[in-house]
Amino acid sequence: MDKKTIEKKISDLRDFLNRCNYEYYVLNSPKISDYEYDMKLKELEKLETENPEFFDSASPTQRVGSYENQEFKQVKHKYSMLSLANTYNEGEIRDFDARIRKLLPSGEDFEYVCELKFDGTSISLTYENGRLVRALTRGDGQKGDDVTSNVKTIKSVPLKLYSEGYPKEFEIRGEILMPHSSFEKLNQERTEIGEPLLANCRNAAAGALKTQNSSIAAKRGLDCYLYYLLMDNLPSDSHFENMKIARSWGFKVSQNTVKAKNIEEIISFINYWDKERYNLPYDIDGIVIKVDKISLREKLGFTAKTPRWAIAYKFKAEEAAVKLLSIDYQVGRTGIITPVANLEPAHLAGTIVKRATLHNEDIIRSLDLHENDTVYIEKGGEIIPKITRVDLTKRVEGSKPIEYITKCPVCGTQLVRNPGEAGHYCPNYMGCRPQITGKIIHFVTRKAMNINCGEATIEMLFNVGLIKNYADIYELKVSDLESLERFGRKSAENFVKSVNDSKSVPFERVLYALGIRYVGEGAAKSLVKTFKNIDNLINASKEELSKAQDIGEIIAESVFSWFRNNDNILILNRLRSVGLQFEIAESEAENQIKSDKLSGKSLIVTGSFSSPKRREELEEMVTLNGGKLQSSVNAKTDFVVAGEKPGASKIKKAGELGTKIISEEEFLEMLK
Repeated sequence: MDKKTIEKKISDLRDFLNRCNYEYYVLNSPKISDYEYDMKLKELEKLETENPEFFDSASPTQRVGSYENQEFKQVKHKYSMLSLANTYNEGEIRDFDARIRKLLPSGEDFEYVCELKFDGTSISLTYENGRLVRALTRGDGQKGDDVTSNVKTIKSVPLKLYSEGYPKEFEIRGEILMPHSSFEKLNQERTEIGEPLLANCRNAAAGALKTQNSSIAAKRGLDCYLYYLLMDNLPSDSHFENMKIARSWGFKVSQNTVKAKNIEEIISFINYWDKERYNLPYDIDGIVIKVDKISLREKLGFTAKTPRWAIAYKFKAEEAAVKLLSIDYQVGRTGIITPVANLEPAHLAGTIVKRATLHNEDIIRSLDLHENDTVYIEKGGEIIPKITRVDLTKRVEGSKPIEYITKCPVCGTQLVRNPGEAGHYCPNYMGCRPQITGKIIHFVTRKAMNINCGEATIEMLFNVGLIKNYADIYELKVSDLESLERFGRKSAENFVKSVNDSKSVPFERVLYALGIRYVGEGAAKSLVKTFKNIDNLINASKEELSKAQDIGEIIAESVFSWFRNNDNILILNRLRSVGLQFEIAESEAENQIKSDKLSGKSLIVTGSFSSPKRREELEEMVTLNGGKLQSSVNAKTDFVVAGEKPGASKIKKAGELGTKIISEEEFLEMLK
């Protein structure tokens, strides 16, 4: 194809995929299968890679985010981003209505708009010529953080408007939130890598939005609803109509927004959603009531902090007062201690609650919990039960404060709390039963080694002394198992076959199965992609580890320490001896060009290149050709491969040390 034909093909694919994104994430009505979408996306990625001159930051391929750490710049809002006044009862809603009527000319007719109050993080999006150019947080209302790179990863936010009729420049505001399904998935991932659970969707969404690595934000499953259009000349004098128009441009606008003619209709809407909110796939914490007519809003104006024409009714969190019966201390497979309160059963937000997480010692201290206290519980983010306060009027005289344990509740080892961490952990990972069995259970799971075996079976095998760690599984014979409870001859044969089948599980899943703290599926894939085999991984320095995608200093430290432990190496060698996969499969590696042309050389790649993925490709070329990647310039650095706008500190340091700075073309010439 000639360049003109290629350019049109790329443009058509982008338009098609943008439309598919809108149908899937906004309308919730996909017209093609996920497979068809993925094939079209891969076709576009291939064309863009081969033709970098047609790069477009608004392309659907750019939603994966960048692995570069970013600094959030403060940017002034064009229109002040004020918060709303809050109210908590029907009487205050009626007072709000009375104030509106008093401020407006007598007898002037108007309507309200009632909207769901999403429990997330406010965002302001600016579009120019139909393209997203800026996304700002609320900040102090006058200035906000520029989080554009993170917001671009949210698939319900259009990077480019595909419809007609939108103005040259406008701003639209809304709420970024984390759906329950994404929140549950995130907490499952945190469980797998031994991290404490997040308390609610709101905090999880805010944390994802402000992560400095947009590739991480891309994996968080965020969503965005828009509810406020701003520009010099709005399409309509009706806010309700403006949002319908915004929906036609491709924005995700809630279908649960209604007009209300009077205060009774507002109260009816509030009462309905106070109960129905529990059936939504995301959190709301109230209802927003706004005057519909824009011209009337201008007459009503603003106070110093809030608009006079809108108010937020906040739902009272459903809570229950129950008696604290006791506190259990659970030990996770990575040794993390999680205190859990045992409570008198209570009906809360549609479920029976008997337990509530207390997270860590600091939470217990802040609540000032005593034995046999009466406590109030509610569901944090409508998902995880939590204790919010103590009813001091019902405290039993002479009751003792809850003392956080200092030793492991299972093995008695003195607990450790590292500086900067909220939780305690038991360091006796080779001798603490729940850590041992937890690691084995993790090892056999479907996402890891996929051995056909449940938790109860692992516990039983451990109890009878047949296994002490996950390497022992590969020494089990049918004769060891067939006489045990839960087994018979056939079950024993199936189990042994499943164990043998697991030897073909690819390296990335084997690495994940080892249960190294903080190493989840994504981190395992990144480490395998970078280091290719277990020996390279064992011999890698902390700096080299942290250079891999998605691997920061904390994960690098954990991986480095794990491979410096003799007990771990002994178990690892046993797994190698039985034939587990500890190098990247030949089918994955056969198409990669390898050489030793950079053997013994240390390089840094800095700056921007012909496409966002080009820097990643150049860094991969370094390791494929025997070189070492560095994150900072030092005396051992041989070359700095510099693109446009390279890191100033790196270039300065290279100049001071006399390190050679080369272009991409010079680097590629070295590899010929």
